[in-house]
Amino acid sequence: MNRNTVLSDGVYRLRAPEPEDLQYLYRMENDTNLWDISNNQVPYSRYQLKKYISESAHDIYTDRQVRFMIERIEDEIVMGCIDLTDINISNGRAEVGIAIFPEYRNKGVGAASLKILSGYAEKVLNLRQLFGFVPIDNIPSLNLFINNGFQKTGQLKEWIRCSDRYCDVVMVQKIF
Repeated sequence: MNRNTVLSDGVYRLRAPEPEDLQYLYRMENDTNLWDISNNQVPYSRYQLKKYISESAHDIYTDRQVRFMIERIEDEIVMGCIDLTDINISNGRAEVGIAIFPEYRNKGVGAASLKILSGYAEKVLNLRQLFGFVPIDNIPSLNLFINNGFQKTGQLKEWIRCSDRYCDVVMVQKIF
């Protein structure tokens, strides 16, 4: 895999957050519809997000995570974010999180981003596997992972709080 194109498929690219992305991160992190799956329960200020962008080492060994902005190459429009978190180099695994802005969903952006990220995780980071936790009733997200080489490997009962109740999640894994 050519390292110059490892984070791109020619249509989309994954790139590090830039100061100009503050508006997108602010929108994403403060979308209360995503709080259940992101383990976030409080809003982020622009100041906090600006500090995150400027102070992040963007080093998987230090941060144990990496966030990418999903950008359409032709017009440099940011369409969402995709993350690797809980990176465990010694065991060769990382958790995947993805959030696509509503206006870009169901257009192939998530699938393309997941494919690019998988290639990066396997070929550059030399990870053995990726995993994720998807609320059992989030069928579009579950289909995204399943249609991109992930398998359902378990179900955790009442794992996350979903508004007024606890929800089961499906664990998905992709072994390279």
